[in-house]
Amino acid sequence: MSWRRDMIRILCMLWTLQGVWSDTNLTFTASWPTGHKGQFCVPVDRELQDWRVHLVFSDPVSKLDVFETNVVSSLNNDTEYIVTNKVWNGAEHPGDQICEAFIANTDSSVLSLSGHAFLEGTVGGGSGQTGVSGTGSSMNHTGAGTTKYDYEKVLGLSILFYDAQRSGKMPANNPISWRGDSSLTDRGDDGEDLTGGWYDAGDLMKDNFPMASATTILSWGFLKWSDAYKKAGQEDNMYDMIKTPLDYFLKCWNPTKKEYYVQVGKGSLDSTYWGRPEDMPPNQKAFKVTAAAPGSDAAGMAAAALAAGSMLFLSKDPKYSTTLLDAAVSLYDFATTYRGIYSQSVAPAAAGYPSSGYDDELCVAASMLYKATKNDSYLIDAKSFHDARTPWALSWDDAVVLCQLMLYELTNDTSYKTEVESYLTSWRPGGLVTYSPCGLAFRSKWGSLRYDANTVFVALAAAGDGINPLENRLWALSQINYILGDNKQDMSFVIGFGTKYPLQPHHRPSSCPDPPATCDWSEFKAPGPNPHVLNGALVGGPDGNDTYVDKRSDYVQNEVAVDYNAGFQSAIAGLIHLTLTGDLPPAPAAKC
Repeated sequence: MSWRRDMIRILCMLWTLQGVWSDTNLTFTASWPTGHKGQFCVPVDRELQDWRVHLVFSDPVSKLDVFETNVVSSLNNDTEYIVTNKVWNGAEHPGDQICEAFIANTDSSVLSLSGHAFLEGTVGGGSGQTGVSGTGSSMNHTGAGTTKYDYEKVLGLSILFYDAQRSGKMPANNPISWRGDSSLTDRGDDGEDLTGGWYDAGDLMKDNFPMASATTILSWGFLKWSDAYKKAGQEDNMYDMIKTPLDYFLKCWNPTKKEYYVQVGKGSLDSTYWGRPEDMPPNQKAFKVTAAAPGSDAAGMAAAALAAGSMLFLSKDPKYSTTLLDAAVSLYDFATTYRGIYSQSVAPAAAGYPSSGYDDELCVAASMLYKATKNDSYLIDAKSFHDARTPWALSWDDAVVLCQLMLYELTNDTSYKTEVESYLTSWRPGGLVTYSPCGLAFRSKWGSLRYDANTVFVALAAAGDGINPLENRLWALSQINYILGDNKQDMSFVIGFGTKYPLQPHHRPSSCPDPPATCDWSEFKAPGPNPHVLNGALVGGPDGNDTYVDKRSDYVQNEVAVDYNAGFQSAIAGLIHLTLTGDLPPAPAAKC
């Protein structure tokens, strides 16, 4: 096939000389009701053994065929595709051009298609291209190739935090030397194996509702910005990490009995025990929802997590992907057939994570299932569960804005776009959320950084969908950089990142010295740093005046949790992606 590639290369050179090819704009030679034939030609400015090219289209492309490359992923509501070389055509040299023909399949309503291409790793997208028409404002390439903070390092640290939260049998490749096997006797009422999953926070309970919310947001970010994980060298670690809760949800769900376990452990025991999970008293009580005592919210969000996981593992492990999707379908059917709020069915859940409703979770689940199956019935369901209000925040209990954003991505209906815009406007300066003197969008003193980072994730995802790209990206940068050091304390609120970070997170395992030393409430009260660094954990954060006290007993500011890191980690991936595409704007100046 080399003659064909050489012919395309010659044609690219001729088109460039004749002025038909403008920079790296895509050239289209033919169109029909659902397809557009074109070519791209990108310049090479360095020695390459492998390459990745991004194709950015003006409208969503349902399927892309590029004849002598591999299509590895699609991003931003299928308006951006990443293609890479075959094993035999990766070598390129300065002065060369990578030229390929393609067919882009679209909806029949797309009469014409435009766009541009750029070589990954080239400053400014490699083209000097200033924009491409999309669903909203233009997306400007600023040429920002460096960042104020090392987002790739932060991404790897966040994954390590989730590894430290593991319950059950630790894997052979366990990267957390101070964590071992724990809670190996977790069982259901009929002896079901409920080992595994994540401990919820600094405590030692397993709460499926916030765990499923975190898994869904992490998976969504991975699906959107997989290139970020690859660039950071964290792709395999992310797959390994996200499999922990997915495996656990599979254990918790019994489709034959129509029973789904939603919690292992009780707050009353947790409040009396401070120590290692490895030494925790056995026989933790497990709690479930059933057809007679339903929990549509907890089951719905778990179905969303499983559906997202099925898409993540589709090419990596097709058999596992099918298992996840089958479980997602049956769990969603259970959640929609037997309606109820899980914390009203499971009294102990009301003490820790009481739910306010379930329509938002069912909307996210239906949307994820539609993405995974293309079954129109799920999209119809998602629309029926939709709520048009502007929510207070994105949290484990309130997924309304996720529902709105997913519906916009799936339908391109501007009414959903307006709802997402309303939410993000309420968070930016001049909106409904107050700001600290140093520029933190402060929604609540309990986990202030969690709510902020969750909204940053929404802002970056919305920007990728063409919703006020520059404004949302600049705001996202200001908030993430505050978390990482642009604050009054000149410190990172992510443990292990930078030279100054919290030393006393409210977290049992990291507060315990190595065995055989004892660990009890004396460690809770100890004045010094935790013996083990809880790498990657995002602490609750400062108050509305930017005041923060690093004190283990202050769980409001120093608690850590699986839902705290979820939106934050996906937002970090989104920023790394922008560095690859050249769309990251310059960092705003710190206010303190």
